[in-house]
Amino acid sequence: MADDNEDESPAVELGEREPVEGIPVARVSSRLHWPVQKSEVVRKEGDETIRTPDGPRTLTDVLEDVDETYFQTEHEFTANIRDAIGTGPIPTADDS
Repeated sequence: MADDNEDESPAVELGEREPVEGIPVARVSSRLHWPVQKSEVVRKEGDETIRTPDGPRTLTDVLEDVDETYFQTEHEFTANIRDAIGTGPIPTADDS
């Protein structure tokens, strides 16, 4: 049973910042079936704008920087995408 004296407020205060443009690459990869060809990813999801450390980019643009043409697993796909876009904080509209 929950403690009656437990604080009801969130553990971390969320700021009132602008939303981040684009979607996480994990959301795109979760909609695909594996294995998959790069051309099929472009056909199905290429117009999606994903979040990158350099700002939002379409998946088609990112995949142009990926040499692989066939992805056996979701992990292989996301690893190739992260190699192409890099890692780091995703800018918000206030950061631009």
